[in-house]
Amino acid sequence: MTTFLPTLRQLQYLVALHDHEHFGRAAESCFITQSTLSASLRELETLLGSTLVERSRRVMRFTPLGERIVTKARLVLRSAEELAEMAEAEREPLTGELRMAVIPTIAPFLLPPLLPRLRAEHPSLKLFLREEPSGAACDGLQRGAVDCALLALPFDCGEIASEVLFEDRLLVASAEGEVVGDDVRPEEISASRMLLLEDGHCLKDHALAACSRPELRASAMMLGTSLHTLVQMVDNKLGVTLVPEMAVEAGLLEGTTVEARPLVSNEARREIALIWRKGSAREPEFRLLAAELRRLR
Repeated sequence: MTTFLPTLRQLQYLVALHDHEHFGRAAESCFITQSTLSASLRELETLLGSTLVERSRRVMRFTPLGERIVTKARLVLRSAEELAEMAEAEREPLTGELRMAVIPTIAPFLLPPLLPRLRAEHPSLKLFLREEPSGAACDGLQRGAVDCALLALPFDCGEIASEVLFEDRLLVASAEGEVVGDDVRPEEISASRMLLLEDGHCLKDHALAACSRPELRASAMMLGTSLHTLVQMVDNKLGVTLVPEMAVEAGLLEGTTVEARPLVSNEARREIALIWRKGSAREPEFRLLAAELRRLR
């Protein structure tokens, strides 16, 4: 008896629909039309003889069987990724395609001077970048959407391996004249004046750890996803925040009257690291890339 198996492409489309919970957005993420995605999933359901997705004008939901098949599909796709990684590991390192996620508190400050030098020295490397918050970057890494990520540690990212590139201090950013002295102690920061990034950004957790004051988690004001926005709020005397030293060195405070001072805390730092899935066949290449990023910085 002949058994017809689902294709990897059909499984990719099914997982994309589960991730995005919308046919249009799922199709866009797969670089296909919505009609192509719908037709492919219909074929998959016909092949399996079961409904995986219930559709109506207003609602799209996965059936219980559909949920179980999505879980299995992720495992199948991850295994297929590992086959590709084994082949990639055999070729010359730092050539071909590499998908990297970079968090927003690193990307605009580290990459502009670094990428031209990396491209000049490794012209055969095709680096595709995705800028996204730490939580999304880790999720994409574990799902196989990216091969590696530039992240700030510590941050819980699941089963990963890493190479630390350098240490980055956290500085207190305040409006001119608000803070007196050459440095700032955590107890001098008013909980009602503390401005932080929203959940999903590791810098929020690093800032709270640096201050070692649990009440800040409940009292601090959350203001979106952008360091630049936080700095503008500080410049308008709406509060204080913590900013990475690398961002200040890259000109984050230019055009403002915001002042940056060291925070007197052993935790006022983060480690900038390249991370990848633990056990990846491409680990030697990632370690080489980390060494190159460290050298070129």
